[in-house]
Amino acid sequence: MRLFSLSSIKLTSVVLAATLLTACGFHLRGDYSIPEELDTMSLTSYDQYSTFTRMMRGQLRMSEVTIVPPAANVPNLHLLSEGVSERTLSLYQNTRAAEKELTFNASYRVTIPDLGSREFTTNVTRSYLDNPLTALAKSVERDMIEDEMRKLAASQIIRQMARLKSDIEAGTMLTGQEVDEQKAQQRMEEEQDRIQTIENETNSIDLEQ
Repeated sequence: MRLFSLSSIKLTSVVLAATLLTACGFHLRGDYSIPEELDTMSLTSYDQYSTFTRMMRGQLRMSEVTIVPPAANVPNLHLLSEGVSERTLSLYQNTRAAEKELTFNASYRVTIPDLGSREFTTNVTRSYLDNPLTALAKSVERDMIEDEMRKLAASQIIRQMARLKSDIEAGTMLTGQEVDEQKAQQRMEEEQDRIQTIENETNSIDLEQ
């Protein structure tokens, strides 16, 4: 009599393998792995000692990014700003806020030598109950929620940076719209130069006659 079915053995093997990989600190490099060109970069911020900056530094290290001092030939991630806004979702019968929605917003700029720079934004939204009878617990809960949103925002920045691979391969940090505008401007300047050349040649012929 078999104690375990074949499917049970396979399932156990998969779980065991996943456990071993996690234990040794191995991370599968998926779609969100940062491009090799950004494996070494500097991190600057509006506030080098803020909680968000510290969390961002931790996320970069977890993504195996080597953080070095700023230099002209080194890619840079610059945190521009962060902030938390709130709005009321529901009210108690006495018109006091019962449930609130918090939104954490952050903006940052990525600069890659010889390619340029681009600014990005990211936001995370969470809701919580605003109980006036537990003011201290409510304050602690809000702090925990805001820290959770900062961590999620830092991980979102990593994912957004992973998408820069296509920009690096294209050799530009411009958005698609900016590239189209640049090409349109270039075509306009070329057309103006062509018209000017024709006018100069026409004027030269008239003078010769």
